[in-house]
Amino acid sequence: MTISITESAAKQIKKQLEKRGQGLGLKLGVKKSGCSGFAYTLNYADSLEDQDAIFEQQGVKVIVNAADIEFLKGIELDYRREGINEAFKFNNPNVVGTCGCGESFAVA
Repeated sequence: MTISITESAAKQIKKQLEKRGQGLGLKLGVKKSGCSGFAYTLNYADSLEDQDAIFEQQGVKVIVNAADIEFLKGIELDYRREGINEAFKFNNPNVVGTCGCGESFAVA
C-alpha cells in the first residue's frame, strides 16, 4: 500500500464530501513551491483521469496522479486537532528537509 489513511483523516474526508454533497474522494498531490521544492495539494475529486491511482481505506478514496506517486510513496494522511487548529497532516517518509516557514518540503 503506497498511501495510508488514518481513521481521523477518513472521518474528515467523509464529513467534507457529505457537506459538499458530491465527490469521489480527496485528490492528493504535490506542486513545485517554496524554498524547499514541493508543497502538498488537496482538492476534491469529482472524476478520474487515466493516470490517476485510487487508494481506498476506511471507506474513503484518496486519488493520486501517477506523476506524484514517487513523492508520496509510504505517506500517511492524518487529520489532527491541536488546540484551536485542525488540519490534515502528512507523515511522509520521503521528506529529507522542510523550509523554515513549513510551507514546502524536499524529498530524497
